[in-house]
Amino acid sequence: MKNDIDSRQILAVYEYIQQHGEADENGKLFEGIRAYSDPDGYTIYLEGSALLLRFGFHNTYHLDYQHEKNKEDFINKLNFIYQMANEAKQ
Repeated sequence: MKNDIDSRQILAVYEYIQQHGEADENGKLFEGIRAYSDPDGYTIYLEGSALLLRFGFHNTYHLDYQHEKNKEDFINKLNFIYQMANEAKQ
């Protein structure tokens, strides 16, 4: 799989959602993306737009989705939140 998403972006978005998202029974939700981790914290998940991103060991990730449009929508949301995270640092 081509690396469409930078691992730093994934981690920054995950942290931003953990800090600013609204808690629900499955993690934290922000701008349509849910962020959570497995119990040991080694694997994190970002979920939204009918797509699941699993990020883990050695900064590798896997995307599960049915349609290319799901991936496009998810990446757009990811980029939006990443931009917000970067602006918050300034």
